[in-house]
Amino acid sequence: MSQIKEFPLPDLGEGLTEGEILSWLVKVGDTVELNQPIVEVETAKAAVEIPSKWAGRVHAIFQEEGAVVAVGTPIIAIDTGPASSSTSPASTPTEASDPAGSADASSADEPVGQTSAAEARRDPVLVGYGPRTTPVRRRPRKATAAGSLASPTSASPTSPAPAAQPTAAPAPQPTPQPTPQPAAQPAAQPAASPTPPGAVPPQRGTDRVAVLAKPPVRKLAKDLGIDLATVTGTGPHGSITREDVQQAAAGAADATAATAPFDANREKRIPVRGVRKLTAENMVASAFTAPHATTFLTIDMTRSMRAINRLRKLPEWRDVRISPLLLVAKAVLLAIQRHPMINSTWAGDEIIVKEYVNLGIAVATERGLIVPNIKDAGRLTLRELADTMTELVQTARAGRTTPAEMAGGTFTITNVGVFGIDTGTPILPPGQAAILAFGAVREMPWVHRGKIRPRQVTTLGLSFDHRIVDGELGAKFLRDVGEFLTDPELALLAWA
Repeated sequence: MSQIKEFPLPDLGEGLTEGEILSWLVKVGDTVELNQPIVEVETAKAAVEIPSKWAGRVHAIFQEEGAVVAVGTPIIAIDTGPASSSTSPASTPTEASDPAGSADASSADEPVGQTSAAEARRDPVLVGYGPRTTPVRRRPRKATAAGSLASPTSASPTSPAPAAQPTAAPAPQPTPQPTPQPAAQPAAQPAASPTPPGAVPPQRGTDRVAVLAKPPVRKLAKDLGIDLATVTGTGPHGSITREDVQQAAAGAADATAATAPFDANREKRIPVRGVRKLTAENMVASAFTAPHATTFLTIDMTRSMRAINRLRKLPEWRDVRISPLLLVAKAVLLAIQRHPMINSTWAGDEIIVKEYVNLGIAVATERGLIVPNIKDAGRLTLRELADTMTELVQTARAGRTTPAEMAGGTFTITNVGVFGIDTGTPILPPGQAAILAFGAVREMPWVHRGKIRPRQVTTLGLSFDHRIVDGELGAKFLRDVGEFLTDPELALLAWA
């Protein structure tokens, strides 16, 4: 016996209200196990795989890939009944694909409520409506000409199927009788046709044309300002696809560009959502809430670069990914021990100083800039710190960082040097007192021991919340980070 359960988009935490369906990992008819990943969803925090809450067979998928879905909206239905492993969802007596009745849902010689072979071969779900859980009850078809009324419930097995009705400019509709009966049709007058699934039925007394398009396509047309009635559909049964709408939008842009003083085709519009939207909101909130101040320091990192090369040659470090960022992170952690106020949060009537460091590392990904953090990084050894940083960056670039891994950061490092940038004035992540920009390490002329020599030089930029960190504290903190990177071996001995 079927036991169909609808699975809504869950609340992924941190106040998130919606998510975008990136890709479905299952399809209708697949058998799924408990906790098996079924869909990949992108939120404002990260892209995550959502596991199934039940074991069973996929009965219906309600949302297409690319759809933005509110938390709590059903996205999939799973048949958890004991017979779900052997019974196809298409064999159930439901008709989820057409809530209003479909022209090819049942033939004239099949009783209403039974599933035809054509229905069993096609996907029984129309995205946006979901599956039906009640027996099919067809409503009388509306007439498209005076005296033309047809009811599929009154059709006999020997009655011929009604002819197709053109959809262009239907005539005004008469008021249906309480018990409509099939009326004789003139030879030149076609019979009424039921409204296709997903179409807008013609309105009585108007010239509105029925349009066959799925809800996401209708939303796209609305966003682009395209009238679906003017679009020719190339999909199944003449339905309008996303490509049809986009081509119509491009055609409209061409017409506008012909008279406009600019070429609209050379503009690209990118929806602001997901990580980009959250980053924008956070940066605006931070920039106009915390008074920023920035200090800079240019240092000689030649000895740090030599120390990295020595580490790489050690047998226990040969398989470890080591970069200058590792020593910068260690320098920050040691400097925070000397200046704990730099690792704090402004709370209005008090300052909360953290006795732990959740060290954030800004990572550029295809989805935008994200900042996962290493929990309690001050307790890690240098080797543990290197392994954790490598895993953190690889996970972020693969798009698998979870919201929990980005929450609770207390201090952030942004490595702008990987892009060849000398330094910058970074904006504080909300709730943090400071952020360090690490610039590119370049070979430059430098005065060393009274002589000009080529040395490995970089510039550090420290932005801080001036409500918490004054100029003196910011300068001392940055000086200590610079001293460590100038001679890390000596600093480790002196600061231990």
